[in-house]
Amino acid sequence: MQKTIPCVFMRGGTSRGPYFLKDWLPQDIETRDKVLLSAMGSPHELQLDGLGGANSLTSKVAIVSKSDHPDCDVDYLFAQVSIDRALVDTRPNCGNMLSGVGPFAIEQGLVQAKDGETLVRIYNVNTRSTINAVVQTPGGKVEYEGDAKIDGVNGTGAPIRLNFLDAWGTVTGKVFPTGNLTDEIDGVQVTCIDAAMPMMIVRATDMGWKGDEKPVDLDANLEFMTRLEKMRREAGLKMGLGDVSDSVIPKPVLVSKGAHDGQLVSRYFTPLKCHRSHAVTGAIGVATAYVTPGTVPYGLSIQRQPGIHRIEIAHPSGRIEVDVELAQGETSVEVTGAGLIRTARKIMEGQLYIPSHILPGVAS
Repeated sequence: MQKTIPCVFMRGGTSRGPYFLKDWLPQDIETRDKVLLSAMGSPHELQLDGLGGANSLTSKVAIVSKSDHPDCDVDYLFAQVSIDRALVDTRPNCGNMLSGVGPFAIEQGLVQAKDGETLVRIYNVNTRSTINAVVQTPGGKVEYEGDAKIDGVNGTGAPIRLNFLDAWGTVTGKVFPTGNLTDEIDGVQVTCIDAAMPMMIVRATDMGWKGDEKPVDLDANLEFMTRLEKMRREAGLKMGLGDVSDSVIPKPVLVSKGAHDGQLVSRYFTPLKCHRSHAVTGAIGVATAYVTPGTVPYGLSIQRQPGIHRIEIAHPSGRIEVDVELAQGETSVEVTGAGLIRTARKIMEGQLYIPSHILPGVAS
């Protein structure tokens, strides 16, 4: 007989997946990962036997619990579930799924809602960083409907403001983990950066592209994709991440000049396919590099003074606007904060069925 566990299925930003309280899942990591693979229907190219949508953007999981950190309300552990392999990666963060954590935490009673807006202080377990989410709660209840529009999602929703407070260098220990603003990999200048997400940023023109290509065209060029993956693995070694062949970090990114200063065109890889829109964490990392003198993207920018600046990341489905806060460092300006608007929607809530051999001893 199959076993059941509670589950809330949500869209967060331009991603989608099940949200769980930590207590709903097995505490043993190996068993937990087997449950997550079963929940998503992996490994299978169509994820036919689970909730996954046969795309990396729809094969994601959020695990939430009350936080022991004094300045945070909840802990958020993100899990990227492989589609075609029995692999669950909890090394990266996901800013899109993060969008749903605040509403989920409020509705599960982890945070007391206020009338109007509710601040949810989130500790991201993956990257050991803190994010403040401002959720719309008129009358003390989560509101999902509203007028905020994010590119890559149909319709509109209530705005959720995400403020990243300390996402710089949290995975590797340094914003620029190789010790350089630029490195050379396979004869190409790259910037290896750890800002909300470890990434390897490359100029599109240096890889033979204009930069505004459609994801399907980039994915179809097997020679290019093979070379990019080889470069990504070398970047992982240089960044101190070790062998990243079974990890989704660092993420490779192609950048090109935008239509005006303040706009950068980005093609973000997840990492073996080009994102159909853009990762939130990726947008923060790209924007950080764009305003930091000496990096690959900075060559497409102008010098900026301390203060708050809006950077527009153009992606295949539209744009993401990131407000970056710059402060004067020892030799140049440095990014000290970043924020942006996302939306989320609860799609379904109920019981998830798991085969009994994966959850032995759990009541059905």
